[in-house]
Amino acid sequence: MKKVAYLGPKGTFTELAAVTFLNESTRIPYKDIPSCLQALDNQEVDGAIVPLENAIEGSVNITLDYLVHKHNLPIVAELAIPIAQHLLVHEDNASDLQALEAVYSHPQAIAQCHEYLMEQFSEAQWVYATSTAQAAKEVSEDPSLKRGVIANELAAQKYGLQIVAENIHDFPNNHTRFVLLSSKEERFELEQSRQEKTTIVVTLPSDYPGALHQVLSAFSWRKLNLSKIESRPMKTGIGHYFFIIDIDHAYDKVLLPGALEEMKAIGCKTRVLGTYPSAVIYEEQKEYTV
Repeated sequence: MKKVAYLGPKGTFTELAAVTFLNESTRIPYKDIPSCLQALDNQEVDGAIVPLENAIEGSVNITLDYLVHKHNLPIVAELAIPIAQHLLVHEDNASDLQALEAVYSHPQAIAQCHEYLMEQFSEAQWVYATSTAQAAKEVSEDPSLKRGVIANELAAQKYGLQIVAENIHDFPNNHTRFVLLSSKEERFELEQSRQEKTTIVVTLPSDYPGALHQVLSAFSWRKLNLSKIESRPMKTGIGHYFFIIDIDHAYDKVLLPGALEEMKAIGCKTRVLGTYPSAVIYEEQKEYTV
């Protein structure tokens, strides 16, 4: 891929994922996740990298909702990278952290550090930004304001901020899944890949008791392992949901097509979001050149 969109600005965890996915490509930052996906849909770029799920806070709902409701952009690869959240400040504010009046960051980052914030900054405002790096950029531009930011080491380097508290996330095993999307149905080889996955969307028939049980049975008797099943609102009314299912198996010619046909036979609607290589980067493997 020659050009790839990612959630910017420079210094986000998504940029780190982009470096690992496509180090030789031109990486273009966009202000938010919908803008990344729209750029790919408009063919301004060849691929887009967005966060999908965090080990602490769960799914990134805006990504899921846009992939299901707004776009038809297949997932071609997935990478989980370790997330280390730090508290950054302008050097002028480093000597008196208790004077900070606000802490800025992306909503997921603030949620990942909730216990730390409650202990250290319960009286300060917690202000949401479109990304951790955008928050770091804003904090760096006006040192007269008593503000801190939750972001990564790369953001501290890029925006000249000082790390005053390291690894402030609530749980140590903090990983985020990032997906590479493409407008083309093409095979992407991921160097670190250890497994193949397929993600599907299933909408159950409204008048069929036991439909979810039959959906799960379609995988069970075929010995297909499900690593995740999650319900999301269809946005058509209370009590209307679809299910996003991750299957630890590549889309083949027999097992998965058979399972989908079995679901369709009971009135389910199905859609494949992608079949792709998946890998996890552990802390000791982490090596980025940005």
